[in-house]
Amino acid sequence: MTKAAAETAAAKDAAKGAAAVQSLSFEQALAELEGLVTKLERGDVPLEESIAAYERGEALKAHCSRLLSAAEARVEKIRLGADGKPAGLEPLDVE
Repeated sequence: MTKAAAETAAAKDAAKGAAAVQSLSFEQALAELEGLVTKLERGDVPLEESIAAYERGEALKAHCSRLLSAAEARVEKIRLGADGKPAGLEPLDVE
C-alpha cells in the first residue's frame, strides 16, 4: 500500500470513528473513555495502539464535553418570590 493510500484509509477510519463517537450517549462515551485511560495507564500497550487509543480518547472527551454543555444549558433552577414560594424558573448560573 502506498503512503497516500494509507493516509486515505486512515482518514476514512478516523471519519467513521468520529461518526461512531457522535452516536454514543454520555454514559457510553464516558465508560469507554475511562476504559481507555485505564488501558493506557497500565503502560503495556504497543505504541501504535496507544496513539490510536489517545486519539479516540480525545474524540470521546470532546463528545462528553459537548453533551455536558448541552445538558447544563437545559437545566433550570426554581426562582423564589419575595414570600419564599416558587415563582417560576430561570436558567441555571453555571459559573
